[in-house]
Amino acid sequence: MIEIVFSDSACGSLKMAMHYGEGKYQGGSIGVIVSHADGSKPAKEEVEAARREAEVKARLAWESATPLGGNPADIYGFNLALSIGDISEKQPGIKRKQTLEHLYSVYPNNEGCQAAQEILKRVNKDLKTVQERAATGESFRIWYSNQPDEMCGLYWFMGQLNQWKVSGQVSIVKLPEWEAEEKGNIVQKSGWGEVAPEEWHRYLALQRPVLPVYRHSCASHWQELQRENAPLRAILNGQLVSTSEKLYDDFILREIAAEGEEFQEAMIVGRVLGKYQLGIGDSWIAFRIEEMIHTGKLEAVSAVAEDMPIYHRLLKKRAHRL
Repeated sequence: MIEIVFSDSACGSLKMAMHYGEGKYQGGSIGVIVSHADGSKPAKEEVEAARREAEVKARLAWESATPLGGNPADIYGFNLALSIGDISEKQPGIKRKQTLEHLYSVYPNNEGCQAAQEILKRVNKDLKTVQERAATGESFRIWYSNQPDEMCGLYWFMGQLNQWKVSGQVSIVKLPEWEAEEKGNIVQKSGWGEVAPEEWHRYLALQRPVLPVYRHSCASHWQELQRENAPLRAILNGQLVSTSEKLYDDFILREIAAEGEEFQEAMIVGRVLGKYQLGIGDSWIAFRIEEMIHTGKLEAVSAVAEDMPIYHRLLKKRAHRL
């Protein structure tokens, strides 16, 4: 069984899930982050208490887990961020590389260029391997969700399978939009990257076979999106559609409006990510804020440290422009 996911975090978690819970819990190094709303430094006792609590949770998760089974070598992650940028290429190439470089350019030390090159090299190597395995009749299981990159990934990969004329069985597993915890709380995960290793086995019951007509439909829809080649793709009313780069601006502006004249850009990025669960990353929010600076709606009033993302700075509202 070939397992297909569309983010590096989902790939890593799924690999762990295959043997998570086997044998005696061994423990390991656990890091914790403790912060206060007022910015004060937490006491050592607080940090130690948080670490002990995290260790207990990790042990209980291991001991109660049901291993998913399988071989980690059968897992392939195509982290192409296909909801953003040019998708006109038949195979991931220079245009996808440029989009990835742009996305990663918010991070310091020119990390974006190297990361984009590594991703494209790995993706094309894995894609060739998967195609060769598909030719032998192996079956596929594709994990996706309403997160824009994962939904785009599903349609894109269905297009690949359609080109290859695969004969093996293809199944899909869609992440539920919400779940109820044992305590009655509602939990929403934006994508498979948020699923812990001990949780994956629960979703096997949601697996569904893919009929050839569905595969053809997905491939056809992806071709239509390629022809439109919009700046963004998003899920609107349950449909994957092309849209403009301004789609998420209202959410950003709403959070900026709640701030005073000067504010930390990183706080806006964090709140938009956490509050609205739009399924987009910090890079896109930073680019849209950069556009607001360019058009004179905002002004940067502090420099960015060399080792920090570009959105770690102080911004100021321009009077009568927002």
